[in-house]
Amino acid sequence: MEYTNQVKNRLKRAEGQIRGVLHMMEQGEDCRDVVAQLNAATTAIERAIGVIVSTNLEQCVRESVEKGEDSSEMVKQAVDLLIKSR
Repeated sequence: MEYTNQVKNRLKRAEGQIRGVLHMMEQGEDCRDVVAQLNAATTAIERAIGVIVSTNLEQCVRESVEKGEDSSEMVKQAVDLLIKSR
């Protein structure tokens, strides 16, 4: 699978948020602010997972349809993967 710039940018954003959290901790920021930033980073990572899984699923289903194969198992696996990532 080829990873798009959209996915890479989402992960770079999450990486920046994690660096920000470390900086906040070094500066002795309030616990609530640190946790809020960690939650934002978690959300960014979860969204990246969603984009990766959905993009991969779309690609696999297209290939399956072109070959005349059943894609229901792929869809089930993608849904399971999304559920596990939450």
